[in-house]
Amino acid sequence: QVQLVESGGGSVQAGGSLRLSCAASEYSIASACMGWFRQSPGKEREGVASIMPYNSGTKYADSVKGRFTISRDNTKNSLYLQMNDLKPDDTAIYYCAAGDQWRNDLCNFAVSSSFNYWGQGTQVTVSS
Repeated sequence: QVQLVESGGGSVQAGGSLRLSCAASEYSIASACMGWFRQSPGKEREGVASIMPYNSGTKYADSVKGRFTISRDNTKNSLYLQMNDLKPDDTAIYYCAAGDQWRNDLCNFAVSSSFNYWGQGTQVTVSS
């Protein structure tokens, strides 16, 4: 059974940094389309970033571009999201997701249907 387990969330002040991790089991992320999503209370889930299979490209939402970096370590079968210069608007539950989509246009955080497997989420709270 595929499992994705996020960790690394917490509470920080604005301008601070956090690094989220997502450990996968029963699933090889090296060849997968991977993504990070977030959901704030009262808001719809939104895509944050995605990374193509075999690290062949990344995409970011405009709201996080230049501040967040998505990466993966295939030897650890883990996905990461480095978040710098955090803002109160970044407060949300962050989820990692995985899918088997190889097409560049569909391996995209804006296409949530491309992701078949989801983690349980980790809370990030940014105070002003």
